[in-house]
Amino acid sequence: MHIHVPALAGTVLVYLLVFARTGAMVMMLPAIGEAGVPPMVRLVLALAISLCLAPTVAGQYPQTEPAGMLALGLLIAEEITAGLLIGAMARIIMSALQVAGTLIATQTGLAYAQTVDPTTSGEQSAVVSNFLSLIGVVMIFATNLHHLAIAAVAGSYHLIGPGATLPTGDMAELVTRLVSGSFALGFQLAAPFIVFGFALSVGVGVLARLMPQLQIYFVAMPVNILVGFLLMTLILGGMMTLFLNFYAGQMGNFL
Repeated sequence: MHIHVPALAGTVLVYLLVFARTGAMVMMLPAIGEAGVPPMVRLVLALAISLCLAPTVAGQYPQTEPAGMLALGLLIAEEITAGLLIGAMARIIMSALQVAGTLIATQTGLAYAQTVDPTTSGEQSAVVSNFLSLIGVVMIFATNLHHLAIAAVAGSYHLIGPGATLPTGDMAELVTRLVSGSFALGFQLAAPFIVFGFALSVGVGVLARLMPQLQIYFVAMPVNILVGFLLMTLILGGMMTLFLNFYAGQMGNFL
């Protein structure tokens, strides 16, 4: 198979480069980019987004054909890097729910229940983490915030222009701030459960000293799980609101 670089100039080259950026993003997005989603679905979605996006960003691409295969390869590599950055941002944001779910499961005694999480490429995690991750994905689609990911691809052309030098320093700073923000959000979401777990531990410790003959473990665990579920029922709406606001704010950095 021979590729004639001059034949890729113009519209075909633009669609190829836009598809490289969009396809990399779709591959990394939570829920959509998982192995459980048929590859044909992801391919069609990436092609559809590329077809809609290419006419609006065509003016930012070079109007002349690349000087050779090496130049074409560098252009494609830069587009893939930009797409991976956007998709990785969405994955890092979703990790806040993983952190919160793990902390909640540890405090409520459910950390031993491990199941496959469809939002993390089939890795096993706590049941509470899986529940929060799935709820988070559903809420993103229900509130149309998934459109921010598509808009972020168009906005990324202002931050990482085609053919420009990759701002590695700014990219590293953005990822660092996002990781720290996601961990802080996860801790914030789990804060009520941490406070409850601390209070319960203190109460159980005092009760164990007052009644040494009482099998305190068999009394505390059911109470811990029951109150944990009741607490989650009461504050789940607020937790998802905080998460969605954080998601919208972080994805808005590319707009």
